[in-house]
Amino acid sequence: MGITLKHIVLTAAGTFHYRRRIPKDAAEVIGKREFKRLLGQTEREALRNYPKVNAEFERMVEDARRGAARRKSAGSPDDLTPLEVHRLAQRRASELEAMKVYVGDRELTGADPEAADVIRDSALSSGLSDPVERQAVNLVANKGRIPRPSPTLADAKRLYLQERIKGDINENQKTLRLERVMGYLAHAIETDRPLDRLTREDAREVRDHMIRDLDMNPSTVRRYVNDIRAMIGFGITEFGLRDALNPFQRLEIRVQTVAREERSPIPAKTLKAIRARLEAHAGADLWQIWRMLEGTGCRLGEVTGLLVSDVKLDAPVPYLDLVHHAHRRLKTAGSVRRVPLIGEALDAAREAVKAAGDSPVLFPRYGKVRGADVASASLMKHIRAVTEDDKIVVHSLRHTMKDRMIRARVSDGDQDLVLGHSRGGMGERYGGPDARLEVAAGAVKAALNGL
Repeated sequence: MGITLKHIVLTAAGTFHYRRRIPKDAAEVIGKREFKRLLGQTEREALRNYPKVNAEFERMVEDARRGAARRKSAGSPDDLTPLEVHRLAQRRASELEAMKVYVGDRELTGADPEAADVIRDSALSSGLSDPVERQAVNLVANKGRIPRPSPTLADAKRLYLQERIKGDINENQKTLRLERVMGYLAHAIETDRPLDRLTREDAREVRDHMIRDLDMNPSTVRRYVNDIRAMIGFGITEFGLRDALNPFQRLEIRVQTVAREERSPIPAKTLKAIRARLEAHAGADLWQIWRMLEGTGCRLGEVTGLLVSDVKLDAPVPYLDLVHHAHRRLKTAGSVRRVPLIGEALDAAREAVKAAGDSPVLFPRYGKVRGADVASASLMKHIRAVTEDDKIVVHSLRHTMKDRMIRARVSDGDQDLVLGHSRGGMGERYGGPDARLEVAAGAVKAALNGL
């Protein structure tokens, strides 16, 4: 066998498999000790599929660890939703009302107005850091006339976890999947959004984000949307929200929903306005990310997931070394590449490296699992402040670079070296990474010189 990559096993049947032991802490959450996937029938197939499967393993372990950390801290007061605080406070208020309070020579219960004032003044003077205790005192002082907070998306998730998943034979896997689903929802919907204020527009944005930005297969998106619909529907029913509608009900999912060709390059005038908006109103890191995207044609996740060590500023041709990381997978084998840094992209990279300081991650706010989702949501707010054209999104910058290279008469093969598109035989076209970097630099220079 000519393959020397780790974790590849050649079976007696002649097929190639990825086989790897799952770390103990993650195995306890996932429910199995070993991860196995078929890579292909030939060495060529195995090499092509290896990056994707290896990234899947790293992402699974990271999700398991993050999920375990969330569950470990779930009982802390700071982690409670307003509705959970209110429920616990009602119980505590009952205890306070049953307390005996002495006002002068009289013995009163906490339910008495005079006693309630004594309890409130005493509690407030000692300073209430516990939100449950603070709410309980308010309930006593207001004789319980504080409206119940509206159930939120976070409440629906926790109730669904408690009633539908806890105790299931596949509890760990289903919990992990639910955490993943909540991450996708977070792109468009805050976890503290009331269930009765979810809109169809929210549902479409979540769906489109998975297809458009995460490049998921529509069948995969359909499965996740089914999970979301079930969780929200369960919350609406169990919380008694009679007038609330489930916006994910009968949400159509087709390949044509957000077809890639519907994402437009950004017109020069609009691009200028977006740049002005970002420079004036966005954080320094977002502005750096935008300039690096515009000047390289990289995918958003490729830039937000960079480590400082991936930025080679002292090379003869400065470049980004795009490789797989545990917190960020790359889309295809062709995505592993060197991308030249020229002009503003180089300036932005220098600024980012300096700002990162001692952090190993180039963009600490976004260099984590699903960090690209957070960056996408922030950038889209600025884009939508400039244009309502739904064909113009962050990913449109790749189309913009593509158009610039086409106008500069850059060959298809050289364009693919820059953009990271997989093409058969590309490895034989140029001798090595340095040669490919030089060709890619020529392509980017030609594109930028045409502006």
